[in-house]
Amino acid sequence: MNQPDALFEAISTKLTSEDPEVSIGKMMSSPGLKFRDKVFAFYHNKSMCFRLGPNFNPENFGLKNTKPLSPFKKKPPLKGWFIIEKYESDSWELLSEKALDFTRSIK
Repeated sequence: MNQPDALFEAISTKLTSEDPEVSIGKMMSSPGLKFRDKVFAFYHNKSMCFRLGPNFNPENFGLKNTKPLSPFKKKPPLKGWFIIEKYESDSWELLSEKALDFTRSIK
């Protein structure tokens, strides 16, 4: 297991042990984290993707190369979803918590 894999596993263990409504799930065949039935973060190709909401400003978190999640060729990016590469993985834990908070706030 390499460093990004281990970090995702550590974040998953922490969040699932702290909140009984957080569980392991899948999004786009990749391992992820769910709150109730909604995925709020997932790990794919040594990056993590987070559901942070349309008002999230990456610059406020010191992120320099955030990309919108755009899994479809002929559709626009998913609103409020961001890809954070492994070289900014020091922010993954905080962003996981922010994504969980955002997902909890959705009615």
